[in-house]
Amino acid sequence: MPDPQNPPQKMMFQLNLRRRGISDQAVLRTMEAVPRDLFVDPADRADAFRDMALGIACGQTISQPFVVAYMTEQLQLQKSHRVLEIGTGSGYQAAVLSKLCSHVLTIERYRTLADRARARLNELGYDNVEVMAGDGFDVPENVGSFDRIIVTAAMEEIPEALSQRLEPGGILIAPVGPLHGVQTLVRLVRTEGGFDRKQLVDVRFVPALPGIAREL
Repeated sequence: MPDPQNPPQKMMFQLNLRRRGISDQAVLRTMEAVPRDLFVDPADRADAFRDMALGIACGQTISQPFVVAYMTEQLQLQKSHRVLEIGTGSGYQAAVLSKLCSHVLTIERYRTLADRARARLNELGYDNVEVMAGDGFDVPENVGSFDRIIVTAAMEEIPEALSQRLEPGGILIAPVGPLHGVQTLVRLVRTEGGFDRKQLVDVRFVPALPGIAREL
């Protein structure tokens, strides 16, 4: 029986999200359902439910749970939506998105990460996620446009080519700012007249780099 004075980590995981302002019940249920411990390196599993970023292969990170939940909540996802993610990493954010929309295309510049994420997502049954090894700054034309776009690495500015992939009424969220400092999450909404831009909270992400990594 759990000690009420020392609640288990998974319980604290949920309590922390609520305390920090995550209120969308679908997002909270999804954060509870997706096993973050299976998306981190085995050596870090004891810390999987702490609200902290953790290192993964290729010098990249898995974002802290609050940031994953916050960005997901800001997307205002619906079951019919197609979502583009730039920066697959371990596949954790894609897994969260997949439970709230119809299809996720996630693009990763490191082939090692793309291959591992694809295998992990397939094994865990996230069958509406497509993992592509590619350049997030040069999304192939043939993949079309998206209802939502999420960028999980820092960009100095959001490329117009990426924002133009949004459907009317679509939402894009990305960390924008210096690549080796503090960035601000920016939320773009595509309107009839252009884009409404709103700055949200300060964050710190690894840099989004153009091209496909030559190694790894």
